[in-house]
Amino acid sequence: MKCKLLIVIFVLLPLIEAVSQEKSPPGVVINHIPKSAEKYIGSPSICILPNGDYIASHDEFGPKSTEYKSAITNIFKSKDKGNTWERIARINGQFWSNLFVHNEVLYIMGTNKHHGNLVIRKSLDGGKTWTIPYDNKNGLLLEGEYHTAPVPVVIHKGRIWRAVEYATAKTTKWGERYSAMVVSAPVNADLLNAKSWRASNKLSFNPEYLNGEFRAWLEGNVVVSRDGKLLNILRVHTPDLYKEYYASIDLSNNGKRIKFDKNNFYQMPGASKKFTIRYDKRTDKYWSIVNFVDDENKGAITLDRIRNEAVLISSKDLKKWNVEKSLLSHPDYMNHAFQYIDWVFDGDSIVFVSRTAFDDEEGVAHRAHDANYMTFHSMEEYYRTI
Repeated sequence: MKCKLLIVIFVLLPLIEAVSQEKSPPGVVINHIPKSAEKYIGSPSICILPNGDYIASHDEFGPKSTEYKSAITNIFKSKDKGNTWERIARINGQFWSNLFVHNEVLYIMGTNKHHGNLVIRKSLDGGKTWTIPYDNKNGLLLEGEYHTAPVPVVIHKGRIWRAVEYATAKTTKWGERYSAMVVSAPVNADLLNAKSWRASNKLSFNPEYLNGEFRAWLEGNVVVSRDGKLLNILRVHTPDLYKEYYASIDLSNNGKRIKFDKNNFYQMPGASKKFTIRYDKRTDKYWSIVNFVDDENKGAITLDRIRNEAVLISSKDLKKWNVEKSLLSHPDYMNHAFQYIDWVFDGDSIVFVSRTAFDDEEGVAHRAHDANYMTFHSMEEYYRTI
C-alpha cells in the first residue's frame, strides 16, 4: 500500500505544478494588452451575424488610453465559431458599448467617451466600416454625460429597448451621479435618427434605499417578465460583505415612464457586478453568467471586487436564482478575474466573451479590475445543466 501511495503522489505533483505555472488564460484569446502599456481591456461584447460569423468588441481604458477624450473600441471577427479571430476595425469615439444585430444590420451602441454622449453606429459590411455619429440624424442620440456598458437590447411590443444611466448630476462621485433610465425606438425606425428614440424619465440616486446602505445602481438590463411587463434590472453596489442585490424598475409600455418601489431589491449571485440576463424559450428560463463569490471569500472585501469565478445561473421568475455550473475560476481574486461577461445563445450553445485578468509574460495583471485579455468561450448543450 505504501508503494502505491508514493506512485500516486509522484504522478500528481507534475500536474499540479503545470497548472500553477500556466501563463495563458482559459478559452481563446481574442486580444491581449500587457499591463506595461497602461491600457486595459474593457466592455467585452459579442453578437452573431446573419451569416453565422461572430463579431466581438472591447474598448480601452486606463492612464494611457484616450477614454476621457475620444475612446477607442476594437472590433474582431471569427469565421470559424470562435476558434480564431482577427481585428477588422478600430473605432475612434466609442466606449462602454454593446454589439447587436437588428433587421439583419449590425449596430454598436454606447457612449463616445467616459461619461460622454449616447451614440449609435451601424455597419453594412460586417463590422469593417462604421457610420460616424456627427449629428442627431447620424447616430448622436443624446448629448451630455451618460454611463452604460455592454447591456442587452430587447424587442417587445413593436419597440427596441435599452437601459442607460444619466450621469449629469450635482456630484461627480461614482454611483451617486447615476440616474436610471431607458431609451426605446420603433422596431422599423431609423435607429441613427435621434428623433426615432424616446427617453424615459430619470430615477436618481437615493441614499435611503436598503436601509441607508445603497451606494449605486448601474448597467441595467431591460427584461420582459413572465406577465409581459418590462423591467430594468440593475446591478447594485452596497458595502455589504455577504449579500448581493439587484434593483428591479418597472417600465411603461410606451417607454415614457419608469418607477421604482423601494422594496424591489432582490438577492442574486453576482448582482454587485455587471451581468447580462437573457430569456430562453427552450428551457422557459432566464439565464445569466455572473461572478459568484463562495463562502470562503466572503467578508474579505466588498463583493463587487471579487470576480475570479464565473458561473451560469438560471431563474424561472427573476427572483430565485440557481447556480447551474461553474464555467471559469482561479483561486486568486486580487489579480485574476473573468468579468463583464457578455453572451448570446447560438443553437445548442452559449458563447461568451470575458474581460479577463490573467498571467502573461509580465507576470500577473495590474489588478483584477484592469484586465489584460479579452477571451472567448463556448458552452455546448447548456440546457443539460438543469
